[in-house]
Amino acid sequence: MADQKNTKPQQGQINIELDETVAQGIYSNLAIINHSQSEFVVDFVAIMPGIPKSKVKSRIILTPQHAKRFLKALHENVQRFENAHGEIKDYKQPAIPINFGPTGEA
Repeated sequence: MADQKNTKPQQGQINIELDETVAQGIYSNLAIINHSQSEFVVDFVAIMPGIPKSKVKSRIILTPQHAKRFLKALHENVQRFENAHGEIKDYKQPAIPINFGPTGEA
């Protein structure tokens, strides 16, 4: 009889599922961050040359505690990347005028 692996997560482990659509990811070259007293909202946008209007591709809402943990984890991963591959150069980008939704007067 073949060995059967224990598929139940061990205590303290989280079982995470990643479906094919989400695994493909969404390209973003702009993140817009807003916050209130109780949450951080991160909108991911793909700005393309010659296209005057861009849509938010994904919105992530985090508690302040999770936002701080995310910041720390991202910082640690950037450091590891740079240690392995060299410094990431930060090129100056022209200011992008951002307009959310319709504007007008009542």
